[in-house]
Amino acid sequence: MESKKKGLFTTEDGRNHTIIFFLVALLFALWAVGNSLIDTMDKHFQDYYHLTKADSANVQFSHYLGYFFMALPAGWFIHKLGYKWGIILGLSLAALGCLWFYPATKIDGFWAVLLGVCLVAMGFSFLETVANPYTTVLGDPKYAASRINLAQSFNAIGWPIAPFIGGLYFYHSDDTLTAQQNAEIAHKTMWVPYVALALIIGVLIFAFIKSKMPDIVENEDTENNSESKTASVDVFGQQSLLSTILLYLCAILFSFAVGMIFRFFAQLFYMDRETLANPTAMLALNHTLAIVFDVVTVLAGIASIAFITLKRGKLIHKNSIWSAPHFTGATISQFLYVAAQAGIFSFFINYMVEEVPAISESMKSSWFIGGENGSILRNGAYFLTEKGATSLMSYMAFPLFLLGRFTGSFILRVTKAHKMLGLYAFINVLLMFVIVAKLGWVSVMAVFLSFFFMSIMFPTIFSLGIFGLGERSKVASSFIVMAIMGGAVLPKVMGAIADADGMSAGYVVPAACFAVIALYGFFWTKLSGSEGLNGIKIGTGH
Repeated sequence: MESKKKGLFTTEDGRNHTIIFFLVALLFALWAVGNSLIDTMDKHFQDYYHLTKADSANVQFSHYLGYFFMALPAGWFIHKLGYKWGIILGLSLAALGCLWFYPATKIDGFWAVLLGVCLVAMGFSFLETVANPYTTVLGDPKYAASRINLAQSFNAIGWPIAPFIGGLYFYHSDDTLTAQQNAEIAHKTMWVPYVALALIIGVLIFAFIKSKMPDIVENEDTENNSESKTASVDVFGQQSLLSTILLYLCAILFSFAVGMIFRFFAQLFYMDRETLANPTAMLALNHTLAIVFDVVTVLAGIASIAFITLKRGKLIHKNSIWSAPHFTGATISQFLYVAAQAGIFSFFINYMVEEVPAISESMKSSWFIGGENGSILRNGAYFLTEKGATSLMSYMAFPLFLLGRFTGSFILRVTKAHKMLGLYAFINVLLMFVIVAKLGWVSVMAVFLSFFFMSIMFPTIFSLGIFGLGERSKVASSFIVMAIMGGAVLPKVMGAIADADGMSAGYVVPAACFAVIALYGFFWTKLSGSEGLNGIKIGTGH
């Protein structure tokens, strides 16, 4: 019997899922707005709470901590009850977190804001755990990377919106007031965009309740993929040593993350405005927190390495997702990618204010820097303000991110996904060192270009990581989403370097991250035992 035609949104049974795909794609735009709002707030908290760059990175830490805590529970939930109710629960958690921002601004404690950030992220964790793998099965498996990149293009649409909103609500600018007074006025209206976001989420909850979403089950034994699947299993068995090495690398990252988590919670008790504004008190506090971090990291490292050593046989058994080196490598790469992205996004405003050379007389009133409020006269020349930097995020940086996502979605249909990932990551390594070199406007352009070349990394790493895992991709996706914890950990390192040696120097951290991602992309075929994933042929598939 003639098989039914498959397509970008049509599965093997002939069902077309175009409407469901675009409804799910709206979720990508939703969490992009929420994530981008967090990055836009970072400089505001530095001004309002008198934070260093390293301490302001606690905003990102709290955000990604929500992902870390909820990724595995989210995976378990959707495994038991399906995609639809996973999305509805995730939206509900995100709405509650958004509504919390109203009492948080009244409480006026940094911990209250961080709690709201964490709650929103817990909801987004559900959505990302569900939506990413769901897009890969809403059509022909060979277009999985193209579909997830197309969905992530909606994510890129959401990113430019938030800085524009942040410029309105987080950076009040009145030349007759001090910077502290402007920050205090802005802080009182910080809840407005979050409550508005909660109302939008309520509409989406209603739409998903009414929708008829198919709970598609991935099949590891499809006729088209049985041969490549067998080859991959054989390769996994031959690469037990490689799987073990990657597991130990995961243990090192995990130990570092655990140390940072304990440090974060220890610091929460002292996050009042009086302590944060006292340099002597903060110096003593940071010394104590450094000891906490060192002790916990070493203990976590010993425990995790001992666990892997004792359970090595079970972890790299052929039925375990950890037996697939390409999945373990994706977990590490995603940890590092989100770390690089979070650092570049969250310190973008700092870089533009501190490192951008003087702008011309004609540029100071341009619309793309927010008009007159986008610049300030200092030492006889005009320089960008925080508001000008947020405008550049909206009108230049994130549009490049969006362009990269859309072009990447089409390029991935005709080229090997792992090669494209490796190339883009390598280019970003070069761009990061251009920034570190402080070459004036050349370095500034490198910052903007990095947005374009980051654009395809998250969805491509995700697709390459769950490639060929079938039903196990639900569990695998939970670990890959859990790896987003990298966005909590390494920006604090980037901020600490920036505090000590200047903002440009901090970009050495994302440079190291992109270098590892480039290696993962270039060596993916060795890790997976597959020829590659593109729009023509998938080595192994669902």
